[in-house]
Amino acid sequence: MPGTDETAVRELVVRALDTDQAAVTSEWIERQRERSPLPPAELHREAADLLGALCAALTSPMPAARIAEHDDAVREALTALSERRARAGADPSATAMAVLGLKHAVLAAVERHTDDPARCYRAALLVNELLDGAGVRTFSVYADGREEIIRQQHSQMLELSTPVVRLWRHVLAVPLIGTLDSARTQIVMTGLLEAIQAHEARIAIIDITGVPTVDTAVAQHLLQTAGAVRLMGAECVISGIRPSIAQTITQLGIDLSHILTRSSLADALAAALRLLGAEPGRAAG
Repeated sequence: MPGTDETAVRELVVRALDTDQAAVTSEWIERQRERSPLPPAELHREAADLLGALCAALTSPMPAARIAEHDDAVREALTALSERRARAGADPSATAMAVLGLKHAVLAAVERHTDDPARCYRAALLVNELLDGAGVRTFSVYADGREEIIRQQHSQMLELSTPVVRLWRHVLAVPLIGTLDSARTQIVMTGLLEAIQAHEARIAIIDITGVPTVDTAVAQHLLQTAGAVRLMGAECVISGIRPSIAQTITQLGIDLSHILTRSSLADALAAALRLLGAEPGRAAG
């Protein structure tokens, strides 16, 4: 439990935050204005949530240095603060400056509520402990948030780079460009299998014209995808088999004899139409 003197200091800080909330909010927002990507209305809501959580936490016996990490309401407010800035594209220093700006605003409010230098000093120590922990928390959440955004963007780019195209009735194609690794193979496979089900496709063409090299790993990924396509009841055709790729596959001893292959996407489509018994002049239905 906090001692009598510490309790008095906490009460001083809480009183300053509660009584001068409007002034603290205004000063905090003003200190952030040049570097924050958020609009003033959102900053006002953010300030109300965080200041209210800090006031409530300071009335508990929890040590000030642990509040940012272990008080649920404070932790949620700080997490939201960091995530909003990460999504808005703010740099880490802007997030750190937001917490430092709050420290200045709170200390200014404390000074308005006491003429006792010793008590003001102890209150400053308390505020530093409280908001230094908040600064660490916001930076950690910001870093995690940016990493998550990067992962999501990477996943979205992979999905965009592997579109499933409907070439003909019951015929789909996936034109691959770039390196085919395990993560991308999973995205290709998932998207292709879902499209086969949605379009009732009978033939899926995997075009590797844009794949620069084919090694053992890439070949295994292609075999896995072709096997999954067959499990869906469709036939798989691999197109874009250039002479250099054919030679590499042969040298690696990889057996693609059970999979229909063609040198170009056009040849693969022609083969698919023959398998379907369709005439090239008929429109896709």
